[in-house]
Amino acid sequence: MAVRPYWKGYLKLSLVTCPVQMMPATSENEKVRFHTLNRETQNRVVSHYVDSVTGKEVRQEDEVKGYQRGEDEYIILEDDELENVALDSTKTIDISTFTPRDTIEWIWLDTPYYLSPNDPVGQEAFSVIRDAMESQDMVGISRLVITRRERAVMLEPRGKGIVLWTLRYGDEVRDEETYFEGIGDETADSDMMPLIQKLIKKQTQHWNPKMVIDPVQDRLLDIIAEKALKKPSKTKAKTPASGPAPSNVINIMDALKKSVAAETRTGK
Repeated sequence: MAVRPYWKGYLKLSLVTCPVQMMPATSENEKVRFHTLNRETQNRVVSHYVDSVTGKEVRQEDEVKGYQRGEDEYIILEDDELENVALDSTKTIDISTFTPRDTIEWIWLDTPYYLSPNDPVGQEAFSVIRDAMESQDMVGISRLVITRRERAVMLEPRGKGIVLWTLRYGDEVRDEETYFEGIGDETADSDMMPLIQKLIKKQTQHWNPKMVIDPVQDRLLDIIAEKALKKPSKTKAKTPASGPAPSNVINIMDALKKSVAAETRTGK
């Protein structure tokens, strides 16, 4: 089943413009999701907005957005006012700045989308913009309104298309030095380093999506399948602990040597 475009508009660089479409690069549709039910009737439970003072249910047409400026004091914004904010970036990705790709750290990247031409006529213009950025290892910086909020975005050439990343706002990114400053300045032990490197080499594999499977979801699906067949769910009994818990104080060099030896015996 074809995925419907998340957004349609135009990609613009100076006087070069082409129609494009954007689709999320990731999906959570495969995740196991649950509904809240009434245990007695097994009917779905639905939620409603109620007035916090009167307790009466609020009709959908009476719901509005409000910005709090004081206790029990709000500035109301209507839908048309919200929709008109940053109107220019609602339908056009106008690349205003270019920057080397390696100058943008991973922490600024938020959500990825696939950007592609939306019309055969615009493919040439799209390809020119994409290939020009790729040839200089550059990415484009622009702005785009997504779900009524204007976001800074980064456009990165990728194969035949472009990956558009929304970028985090400046106040969302924390300074790593705040969290790493307590780490000491000790250098790696020259005798331990070869052992670590040997372990890394033996355990190196090419990337495979199976490395990030969700075992919890797989087990949930098993339980659901069992219940669908009206079979009792088999719960693995906990194995009683035998003996005292091992101490966390170990000799790192001995542990590394044992790890290397174990890897060698198993032929990995």
